[in-house]
Amino acid sequence: MKTYDTRFFFEHYYSNDDNILKLTRNELFIREPKFISSIVLHEIYKLTLEKEGRSVAELRTKLLEKDFKVIAVTAKIAKISAEYRHKYKIPLADSIVVATAKSLNVKCVTDDEHITQIKEIRNSWIK
Repeated sequence: MKTYDTRFFFEHYYSNDDNILKLTRNELFIREPKFISSIVLHEIYKLTLEKEGRSVAELRTKLLEKDFKVIAVTAKIAKISAEYRHKYKIPLADSIVVATAKSLNVKCVTDDEHITQIKEIRNSWIK
């Protein structure tokens, strides 16, 4: 089981590198439970809204909600997030992704240095 950071989807939707696109597609075909934080859904919607418009943002996030279990920011996740944000001085969204991975005890798929520096969670990348 894994949770996915926004960086994964940014590469999946916007990379011009055919090898990266192949790797992200292969990752998505893995048959195991997949999670995303509600903050990732927010970031993907916003990014897509800016780049491709509301209809694509709506469609894309509906598909994500179908293919991934979206984890809400609970009180527990909010507190864990605050701890990591304080300790590592990372952005709010990244700390929520980290806290989500920690609370689920799953690996986080990302290459974001804000997240990969966190020693309390496991992470991986598609390469």
